Amino acid sequence: MAKLMCLCFIILTIAVVVSADGCDGDRQDMIRECGKYQKLPAESKLAPSDGCCVVWEKANIPCLCVGVTKEKEKISCMEKVGYVANFCKKSFPHGYKRGSYTFPPLA
Repeated sequence: MAKLMCLCFIILTIAVVVSADGCDGDRQDMIRECGKYQKLPAESKLAPSDGCCVVWEKANIPCLCVGVTKEKEKISCMEKVGYVANFCKKSFPHGYKRGSYTFPPLA
């Protein structure tokens, strides 16, 4: 029984590490491909590149949103994040929260 418990613990630990790595990879891809389209200030929105949209299509958005802190909100413009998401056809539902920002209804 102890061996079974130990095995379950090891499997759970591996699963957590793998899922964290997946989110970190998405985060790095997002910074690399979409960073310039999502930075402050809110004015002058640019249409994101095809590469940025590919990242949006495959990214684990809920995982990325959990990692948004006040410090990260000082760099990224949440309004532009919503714009990029809409442009790439993977928009946030009305009321979705990313950090302290709640996305408004689509215009």
